[in-house]
Amino acid sequence: MKTIKQLFIVFALIALVYSCKNENKETATPSIDIEISKEQTGQAFIKDDGSTPNCLQIAIDSPDHKTLVAAVQAAEVENALVNVGPLTVFAPTDAAFTALPEGTVENLVKPENKAALANILKYHVTPGNLNESILKKLPKLGQANNQYIQIEVVDGKPVIGGANIIASVKAGNGIVHVIDKVLLPPTKE
Repeated sequence: MKTIKQLFIVFALIALVYSCKNENKETATPSIDIEISKEQTGQAFIKDDGSTPNCLQIAIDSPDHKTLVAAVQAAEVENALVNVGPLTVFAPTDAAFTALPEGTVENLVKPENKAALANILKYHVTPGNLNESILKKLPKLGQANNQYIQIEVVDGKPVIGGANIIASVKAGNGIVHVIDKVLLPPTKE
């Protein structure tokens, strides 16, 4: 049985590589020049047509999350977003990254800042499948980077660390909440 699973995975990878061989998609974000890696290996990039997309696949397929995908790739945390979960992912839009001080994103995606970038990205992930009605009942969330983020309810909607949820998408391994601000963890003193 184990051999059959291994063969299936090998064939799926071969099919994925072959089907992506002639695709050449590259999209730049407005005013932030980050290249999305074309090397897509590991469980994060195995696709099938029958399953609900996982949290990472939702971001990859979104035209508004190119900077987030590039940051996830630079920090090499892709596989964490495809784990069984459930996960709640707060996904800042490209516009949210553009609102950061000039040069911030470009500096964070440098190899020497990989740990800091990974910490920021993990601050956008919470264990569990938390929809908006659940979020409204919680005062704070424990994030994947072992820090907490405050939740407020403003006009009947949850506001996560000052970020508004502008859309929510169910994922195969949880839920993705599209937010209008990049969440920055508090600095440790």
